[in-house]
Amino acid sequence: MNKAVLSILVALPLAFVQSLLIAQESFPRTPSGKPDFSGNYDTSSLTPMNRPAEFGDREYYTAEEVKAISDGAANRLAYGDEPLDPDRSAPEAGANVGAYDGFWMNFGDSASAINGNYRTSIITYPENGRMPALTEEGKEKAAMRIPFEWPQEYTKGGAWWLEEPDVHPFDGPENLSLGTRCIYTGVASLPVTSLPYNNIKKVVQTEDYLMIYIEWNHWARIIRINDEEHKHVSHASYDGDSIAWWEGDTLVVETVNILNEAPREVADRRIVERFSRNDDGGIVYGYTVEDANYTDSYSAEVSWRLTDKEPYEFACHEGNHAMAGILA
Repeated sequence: MNKAVLSILVALPLAFVQSLLIAQESFPRTPSGKPDFSGNYDTSSLTPMNRPAEFGDREYYTAEEVKAISDGAANRLAYGDEPLDPDRSAPEAGANVGAYDGFWMNFGDSASAINGNYRTSIITYPENGRMPALTEEGKEKAAMRIPFEWPQEYTKGGAWWLEEPDVHPFDGPENLSLGTRCIYTGVASLPVTSLPYNNIKKVVQTEDYLMIYIEWNHWARIIRINDEEHKHVSHASYDGDSIAWWEGDTLVVETVNILNEAPREVADRRIVERFSRNDDGGIVYGYTVEDANYTDSYSAEVSWRLTDKEPYEFACHEGNHAMAGILA
């Protein structure tokens, strides 16, 4: 073989490796050399939380499937933005009358890419890509929680709470859910999940702290880095107590002392989150939840994409006319 050709074949892999190293080092770092995750991120994703049954044990989408997901999202957005006929007839009794139109929604425009691969589910454990089952006690707690958090969706028919002497979901603001009261939205904060809108997160990092500003409900998580001890359980809060440490270039965050909304109690729950760099410059956000209400732990992984968008001020109280109407 020609020596020049051989040298090119040998050099190509080396050049490729070097380019990867250069790309890796192009990520910003703190003065101590740790990755600096500061920035704004879009955490929306069209990857389903649970793997659809038709995929069986298949872990990744094909390129064609990824394109179909993005195309479908674009088509739905265009359809949702079409003007409505002002002379349309009323929907059938009990039908879904909808909510916001497409302009207000941001489900995402693509599946979640992690180092170039697109999983068929955000859940990575159990291996079937689906959430584990609830325990019997977990089922009882879930049944009790639904009427208090979303009483209008509790399908007993009609004003069911008038027939239950010990249930008073609309007697005062304290009986309404935290979300309705504009206080806290757990699924937006811990662990972070993709939602219909308000998916922008702002991260500010120093050597000793990581702050994640949550757009939905104007919430800020303050995570202590290299603090070896959690606060006493008497300091339990809705987003728990979080401490973090470095494992190489991955920031590991452990959260305990998480306060449940209903029933109001400190949850038997431990959440471990992992923040590392994605190959597109964003964040690979992974987490594992150990929850006594489930028959097994579960893990998930999703990408946070860098964005130049700023989070909106979540002026929920100022516009919360519905709660005042409910209590009137």
